[in-house]
Amino acid sequence: MHDDWALIEASFAAQYGIRLRSNKDMPFSEFTALLAGLMPETPLGQIVAIRSEKDRKVIKSFSREQKKIHRDWQLRIANKKLEDPVSYEKEMADLSLMLSRMFPSKPNK
Repeated sequence: MHDDWALIEASFAAQYGIRLRSNKDMPFSEFTALLAGLMPETPLGQIVAIRSEKDRKVIKSFSREQKKIHRDWQLRIANKKLEDPVSYEKEMADLSLMLSRMFPSKPNK
């Protein structure tokens, strides 16, 4: 979360009109609920979509900058997994839960 703080701030401002630096009284539970509710169109949502893309055809069509974002994220995950596999698995489970709340899957028709 620390590395993405600027994206979080920009996303809160874009979606909710909330300036986090000016809002020192927000309870952490409210912050996490709002964070989980960020839409894909926000700055953080767009980066998360790039980072989590698995379709090779989509990745191939990424711009140079998008490919760098995706590649850097994949390297970061690989390095974290090597450093501490147990902590990595817990962090990924937590992240997966947060992302599933941010971007719920659409029901099949």
